[in-house]
Amino acid sequence: MALAGLLVLLLCTAMVVPAAPTPVWCFARLEEEGGGGACTEQLGDEPVPLDDCCLNPAYGYKLRPHSHCHTCRQGAWGPWAPWSSCSVTCGEGTQRRGRSRSPGGDGDRREWELRVCHLPCCPEPGGWSPWSPWAGCSVTCGAGTEGRSRDCADPAPRCGGGCGPGVAQETRKCQGRTPTCPVGGAWGPWGPWGACTGTCQGAGSAPGRSRSRRCDSPPPSVEPPGPACPGAETETAPCPGIRPCPVDGAWGAWSDVSPCPVTCGLGVVTLRRACDNPPPRHGGRGCHGNSNRRAVCGPHGPCPGVEHWGPWGAWTSCERRPWGPVSCQPAVGQQRRTRECVGRRPGGPPCPTEPGGGTIQLRPCYNIKNCLLPGNWSDWSPWGLCTPPCGASPTRSRTRECQPIYPAYPPTMTPVGSTVPINVTFWGVARPRCAPLEGQLLRLEETRPCLHVLPCPHPDED
Repeated sequence: MALAGLLVLLLCTAMVVPAAPTPVWCFARLEEEGGGGACTEQLGDEPVPLDDCCLNPAYGYKLRPHSHCHTCRQGAWGPWAPWSSCSVTCGEGTQRRGRSRSPGGDGDRREWELRVCHLPCCPEPGGWSPWSPWAGCSVTCGAGTEGRSRDCADPAPRCGGGCGPGVAQETRKCQGRTPTCPVGGAWGPWGPWGACTGTCQGAGSAPGRSRSRRCDSPPPSVEPPGPACPGAETETAPCPGIRPCPVDGAWGAWSDVSPCPVTCGLGVVTLRRACDNPPPRHGGRGCHGNSNRRAVCGPHGPCPGVEHWGPWGAWTSCERRPWGPVSCQPAVGQQRRTRECVGRRPGGPPCPTEPGGGTIQLRPCYNIKNCLLPGNWSDWSPWGLCTPPCGASPTRSRTRECQPIYPAYPPTMTPVGSTVPINVTFWGVARPRCAPLEGQLLRLEETRPCLHVLPCPHPDED
């Protein structure tokens, strides 16, 4: 009996089958192009076990050859999938895209975005309106023609449609009122020029002067009545010898001061503009605002390795040591911010050196926090995304905000021991004052519903 029990135990042990590994298609690169994510550089033509593929956290994988791209980094979001097709064939609809997060993170595994799409409207035919009454005869004496017309507007065609068979105009013969043709009038010589209407010449208009003439060389016949003289009785022309009016300057387009300092990812360049669109002339005022600003350049593709600079921390308050904060006055202070080298392994290479500095950055500043400044209303912002992207009745909105007009403090300063001027930055949230707009003082918002919303994908969809 003991031998039989041992044989049964050995047979049961041999029947336990380990779980099969998950087969995936493994890729060496993850990219985001054209609004969607993509895996590139496939490793071989056959699937491999998921655990083997993700031994390298920089790799990506697909569960099926044509499915969504996932990242091997634990807890990291994969690239966005391409936008879905528009929910309608003409007019306004919506599109959705999503991305997934690999195992190892907290929170939702899937994330969605929803946006509005517009397609051309469908052609609709129009109809002819009733004929207009016959117009008067083309001549007042002898034989002539008269015509009538109708419009393709009952209803008007839409989106490239047209009206059915038929013509828009008809003509027929007619007889003038009298058999004798009248004598038309002719103009006499122009009179002298009058006084000028202004003292200086602007960009769009110039002071003018006028003169007149009489229809008496000869005058039009009375019986039968002859046509009046063609043309205007008065003539206006610019005044000669008028000096130009003052022209205020306006900013030209921003342009790069130097090429992008990085070869991968994003970089920062300084942009410069000139007060030359147009430049101030004839005693006009100069441009208001800064002539330099910083902007992002790139991207130039993914950077090799995992080591990278983390985001800059917030700037400290604008202070002038040892006196402390200096607010609402043209006194230059200083700010400081820091960052860390993220992902550096023990003994691994350091983060790359950048023009922006290492872990610490300083900049001169003007403190305008809580300063009362005049303001102007901004233009409408672009329409935002539809929210919620996977919920009932999503809406989109846009805003106008009261933005401060910055004081005309010196835009640059030259540090001690240097001959190169550097830009001085305005810091702090000012308190702008704008004229009320539709009852609002600081922010005006407009909201609209999103139409033809796509249904949300099932949570288990890839």
